[in-house]
Amino acid sequence: MSWEKENSVSRDKEKAVGWEKEVEELHQREQLAYQMGGEERVRRHVDRGKLTVRQRIERLLDTGSFHETGALAGKSTYENDELVDFRPANFVCGTGRIDGRKVVVGADDFTVRGGAADGSIRGKQEYAERMAHDLQLPIVRLVDGTGGGGSVKTLLDTGYTYVPANPAWDLVVQNMGVVPVVSACLGSVAGLGAARVAASHFSVMVEGISQLFVAGPAIVKFGIGQDLTKEELGGVQVHRSSGAIDNVAATEDDAFLQIRRFLSYLPPNVWQLPKRTHCEDSSLRKDERLLSAIPKNRKSPYKIRPILEMIFDSNSIFEMTRYYGGSLVTALARLDGYPVGVLASDPFVMGGSLTSESSEKLVRFLDLCQTFHLPVVNLVDQPGIAVGLAAEQKGTIRKAARAVSAVYQSTVPTVEVILRRVFGVGGAGMTNAHGLNSRYAWPSADWGSLPVEGGIDVAYRRDLEASDNPAALYQEILAQMESVRSPFRTAEVFGIEEIIDPRDTRPLLCEWVEDAYALLPQQLGMSTHYMRP
Repeated sequence: MSWEKENSVSRDKEKAVGWEKEVEELHQREQLAYQMGGEERVRRHVDRGKLTVRQRIERLLDTGSFHETGALAGKSTYENDELVDFRPANFVCGTGRIDGRKVVVGADDFTVRGGAADGSIRGKQEYAERMAHDLQLPIVRLVDGTGGGGSVKTLLDTGYTYVPANPAWDLVVQNMGVVPVVSACLGSVAGLGAARVAASHFSVMVEGISQLFVAGPAIVKFGIGQDLTKEELGGVQVHRSSGAIDNVAATEDDAFLQIRRFLSYLPPNVWQLPKRTHCEDSSLRKDERLLSAIPKNRKSPYKIRPILEMIFDSNSIFEMTRYYGGSLVTALARLDGYPVGVLASDPFVMGGSLTSESSEKLVRFLDLCQTFHLPVVNLVDQPGIAVGLAAEQKGTIRKAARAVSAVYQSTVPTVEVILRRVFGVGGAGMTNAHGLNSRYAWPSADWGSLPVEGGIDVAYRRDLEASDNPAALYQEILAQMESVRSPFRTAEVFGIEEIIDPRDTRPLLCEWVEDAYALLPQQLGMSTHYMRP
């Protein structure tokens, strides 16, 4: 055989010997990772009524869109350099799509060390936050564990203690200012895991399977002597109205649906505009029911949520944090397909007044809209800051002043529709009165420093005390005030820009939102006061 032929045969043999063995090992390791904590632990997890980490990701994302990063990370056992056992990290991460839009997902696997950090590869969680930050993509955290230091047993392995440092917390904070951050509490979540849920633009718990607390029952019992179950300490019945989370879901699938809906109103990052969707609801629709939506009797409350349905695009309202600070409704919605933030007073809760809780809620929601450049529609029926001993004990005036400051600091386009009351500092603080007001009032509007009824008692106190018939004098003065308090008198001196037929509200707002979105490109980028938890 010639030298040339012999060399050619040798090259052919080299080509035939490829990387099949290594690729086979790769797939073998992947299959071990997909087994999660093992058959027994997975079965116990499912028997508690919970989905596995990989089922959760599959149901959250568009079918087949998940691309995993770091599946091979974990703890391996070798004998004679051969892999005999593998325990995957208890954090699964990667990218996928929600309604075609790319997102980052980071999810705890409770079947491996209960989701604690001593069962994880710390770099994976950090990498998920880094991916979201550097790729400018929304991040969804599916939290099911502590995510913190884990058991004190690990101290015997390491031989030392450590000064705590929250992993990737610099990125957690930065991400709040650049990309949508969403968290779902999907199990018994404590410590750092609970903080990861709270440090979000939107968070949701699931009834029956979710508990959220700073420390679990055993630590609480040891530390302060309270003997409570997980549900009693941090179940949905605790956090539905605590303000720690935004919404509650009936099932995990419901939680994923809420996450998908929330993200649909927001841009991928602060350098892009929120996406307009196709709208079949006419921008010229005028709902006749709006004409009688506000009772003629000023003391009568009314339901605000049906009014929202009459104004905004059909089936577009996504309410957040309903049971905390209930005197204020906060929601995302659409006008002619454009996403907007919605503020609305609820007169059925504390008369719609600005309470300590609703003030905090107002700040947080406005900061969300400011961060992602969402125009705001404010439907106002504001009797003012809550009064009384309980309100004073909560320091309500400071929190209300902070809420008013948030209104004044907001730079996104805002329109105010005055449905009924605007009184005092709280009422005045619902719009920046020193700027160009986009403001409409309904004929039911009623405003001033104080409601006339209460103001008469103060202003005419001596006259009423000196009267032989104080009740008759009160009614006489009230009758004289009725014509003066008419909103049309205010319009005569241009104290209000426009009084409108309530049925015209939707068409006017649909015209306004188009103008608002034309201005938004000038505001894109990071806000100077982006949202904090």
